[in-house]
Amino acid sequence: MKIQDIMTKDPACVTPATTVRDVAQLMQREDTGAIPVVESSDSRRLVGMVTDRDIAIRVVAEGRDGDTRVSEVMTESRLATLSADASMDDVMRRMADEQVRRIPIVDERGALVGIVSQADVVRKARDDQQSEQTVEAISRPGGQHQQ
Repeated sequence: MKIQDIMTKDPACVTPATTVRDVAQLMQREDTGAIPVVESSDSRRLVGMVTDRDIAIRVVAEGRDGDTRVSEVMTESRLATLSADASMDDVMRRMADEQVRRIPIVDERGALVGIVSQADVVRKARDDQQSEQTVEAISRPGGQHQQ
């Protein structure tokens, strides 16, 4: 099975100039804890990710306000991405290696075309043991993306 078969196509996204208040409201509407950040709505070139944890740690805990720009709190280095033709094994391995629960899916230009979540993988995995191992690896303490 290819990722394109299970990914959420054209996911909601924001630009670096978006306020964290607007991102939090989008997260609430979309019922998600992570939003891809794109260069512009035209190019949709992925430049980062912003999570509810980024907002809690880099905004709320530091006493910043909701007008803080996404560019100040987003993760932009070492983004884990895959292409739409990647396999389920590829996405499970990447999630486990990077200890992330969501993987943005990009095209050959780096433009965002979808996103795959841990829940998508677990629902569609043919091998329950492998999906269980993936979830355990993602949840292992001390991942490189923890702040």
